[in-house]
Formats: sequence, C-alpha cells, structure tokens
Amino acid sequence: MQKKVILKVKPVLDESVKRLLHCTNFKSNLKVADLGCSSGPNALMVMYHIVTVINNTILGLNQEEVVVVLQIYLNDLFENDFNNVSKFLPNFYQRIQETGDKVGACFVNATPGSFYGRLFPNNYIHFFHSSYSLHWLSQAPEELTKGVESLNKGNIYITTTSPPAVYKAYFEQFQRDFKLFLKSRSDELKPGGSMVLTFIGREKDNEISHPSVVIGMVLKYMVLEGLVEEAKLDSFNLPTYGPTIEEVRQVIEAEGSFTLQMLKAFKMGWDANLQEEVVDSVLDSKMKGEFIAKYIRSVFEPILIIGFGKDIMEELFSRFAKKVSQLIELDTLEYTNLVMSMRKSVKRGNK
Repeated sequence: MQKKVILKVKPVLDESVKRLLHCTNFKSNLKVADLGCSSGPNALMVMYHIVTVINNTILGLNQEEVVVVLQIYLNDLFENDFNNVSKFLPNFYQRIQETGDKVGACFVNATPGSFYGRLFPNNYIHFFHSSYSLHWLSQAPEELTKGVESLNKGNIYITTTSPPAVYKAYFEQFQRDFKLFLKSRSDELKPGGSMVLTFIGREKDNEISHPSVVIGMVLKYMVLEGLVEEAKLDSFNLPTYGPTIEEVRQVIEAEGSFTLQMLKAFKMGWDANLQEEVVDSVLDSKMKGEFIAKYIRSVFEPILIIGFGKDIMEELFSRFAKKVSQLIELDTLEYTNLVMSMRKSVKRGNK
C-alpha cells in the first residue's frame, strides 16, 4: 500500500525538490531525511526518486560543474529493523551510479527515535519526507480511560456512534503531536527548507472509513461470544487519528512555523495492491478480504497483542477477512489520504 501511495505522491515530491534546488543555496551538500521509513524495500524508494530529480534538475539548470554530496537520514522508532534496511543499500548505491553523475558521494545514516520531538541539530536538514506515518499518534488519548467508565466503551477507535468527547480527545491529541512535530522540524530545517508529508485522513467530519473500525466491530462480536474480555475492549484505544484537510490546515496555521504550499486529498482502495500481487485470477470478494486482512494484520497485530494477547489474533483476523469480504460487496472501501508540501517560514528579522 505504501508503495502505491509513494508513486501517487511522486509529482508533489518532484516539484518540491525542484523548488528547493532552485531556491536554496545548499553548496553542493544536500541533507534529506525520511521520517517513519520502516524496514522494507520502500525505505529507500523515495530517496532514489530524489536522486533522479537532483540529476535532472541540475542538468536543466546548466550547472555542469555541480556535483551534489547527498546525506540521507532514515528515521523510525528504536525497535525498527534498520539492519534489514542495510541489506538494500548495495542495490541502492548501484542504481544511483546508473542515474547520472550529478550525485557524487552518498551517505546513508540510521536515525532511530520518535519524530514527535527533536532528531537533528538546529538548521541542519534541507528536506524532510514522511509517508504513511503521521496518522500514528504518540499515544492513545489518556482522557478516554481516566474516568470510572471508559468514554469509548465498546470501541477501539472513533465510530459514527462515538460521543463528542471521544472525537475531542483524539483531535486534541493529534493537535499536540502534530504541533510538536512541526516545531521540531522547523528548528531542524535550514532556512528555505521544506517538507512533503502524506498520511491517512478523512474526507469530512462524520466519515469514519478505516480498517480499525472494522477490527473494533469484530472484537465487539467476540466479546459477546465470550472470546474476549469486555474490560480489555473498553480499556483499549488505538493511537491513530485521521484528520480532515481543515483540521490539518488549522494546526499548521496555528503552529506558524511553515508556509503551506499545497494540501489536497486523494482516495485509494483498501485493496489497491491486490491487482499486482494476484496474476491471471478472478478477484472475488473473498480474495480481496483475505488480502486486506493480511496486510492490515502486519500493521496492527503488534499493538493489538499488547491489549488483547496473542492467542486471539488468528481468529480475529480470520473474522476480519470475512467481514471485509461482506462490506466490499456493499460499498467501496477507500482510504482518504492527505498530501501536503510546505516550506519553513522566514521569521521576522531574517532574510
């Protein structure tokens, strides 16, 4: 899924990097960072795109003497398998050599840690990229489980039946996290530096179309059958939030460190990758449900195990696959993705 999203956002990424190269005097040493890189082959996909853009842009500017030294920083949480990422580096370096001669030395560094806080020195990075990471919060809203009774009783995320207090708690957690993210990146970016961010959102206030809602439905049925303890369901809330375009714009403008250059939404089906993985087969609803369940499990299982234990996972995702198979026959199951590019604002007194 992330690969599909990266390819969809590529024109935005290309334009932002071109603008950076035109407007920034980086003295042939360009520092870029990918936040939430994960550990698969997609970890280096965006960086290869950036190398291609650098080569083409410098050639277009007729700056034949310029050779860029590229410093790449791959960031994810401490438990991320950076050793696995390193296995893809030989092929990555080989591909860079084949793209052209405008990128000379290239240094790839691992930078473990949460992006909800500082990762780099002041005025250090030229360009930040993040794909499919910022919808994850630093934590689930604490307000949901502070009282005697859970505010989000019977659910693990926001649903159309959730009380306003649940939405408020999630949005306020997103505000705190995203403002901290923006402030941290602004401090770390050089003057004129920029970012391209993509994450899951939602189209309008009352739309909740996310696999976590379906997971919650399945868990609720398992509680009724005595397979899951009700107390575990009531006390568990996923640390994720899909904001609307208006909410994202509101937080960026309120934080004040960045000038928003572009912000838009695009849709992508939950089964977007299925056509590539299944060749010469009829894609029925059962196959789609099983495919979606497979990749959703890879994303959500680690955190669900913390709340519900490992023993129920097989049953949970088997039921999830069946439920998705039913829903996909009735409606189009799509993510609303938000993509934005922004530039570090020039503070008063600075030029």
